[in-house]
Amino acid sequence: MTASNKKAFKEGLRDGIPIGLGYLAVSFSLGITARASGLNWIQAFLASATSYASAGEYAGFIVIGEAGTYIEMATMILVANCRYLLMSTALSQKLSRDMPFYHRFLIATHVTDELFGINIARPGKLEPAYDYAAFLACGPAWAIGTAIGVVVGNALPYNIVSALSVALYGMFIAIIIPPCKKNKVIAGIVAVSFALSYAFEKIPLFSSISSGTKIIILTVLISALAAAFFPVKDEEPAEQKEDGNG
Repeated sequence: MTASNKKAFKEGLRDGIPIGLGYLAVSFSLGITARASGLNWIQAFLASATSYASAGEYAGFIVIGEAGTYIEMATMILVANCRYLLMSTALSQKLSRDMPFYHRFLIATHVTDELFGINIARPGKLEPAYDYAAFLACGPAWAIGTAIGVVVGNALPYNIVSALSVALYGMFIAIIIPPCKKNKVIAGIVAVSFALSYAFEKIPLFSSISSGTKIIILTVLISALAAAFFPVKDEEPAEQKEDGNG
């Protein structure tokens, strides 16, 4: 491992540990849902160890609890997780053109809201070592928290479990604040996103739409408007810069 990769790996661990603590708390409440749906801790652990999607897993557990069909489960999880298609598309722009396929494949297997946030906010191209380290620091916590929720979740008062779920929102705020301080355009876009998200919850026409669909609609709409009015210039390839300075 090169010195650059070692540095990126350490930074990934540093940024992934706080996310892991948040995952531990949030997946704890997910484990309670799994238990209510009839899953034991091993089944819940395996579900979270192979699927890092809170909304998708929650939808899956609900279908299991109601003895739904595989088609119903697949449809619900697809709708709940469609936002990851948008995240993966955006994240692909951070990958260098010569990155091997296996790195692209492995990175794609664990795209989550939080990992997307720290990867997209990191300057320059995405280093696989950084992404892998961040995932190693937080991924296991998601599965472990779900299993713990199944085992001891019902022993805790409901208000405490609900309070634990708020931790992840604090993490989102910590991710978006630094870029907002550096760039007024980003700050404005974030403010508009908050306002429109709130409006979509209150307007009767949109309030009945699933949360996953709302996220997709708002993401496409806001990002398209931002790209049209505040385009970001592509960086010149290194060889062109050298030729220009030659």
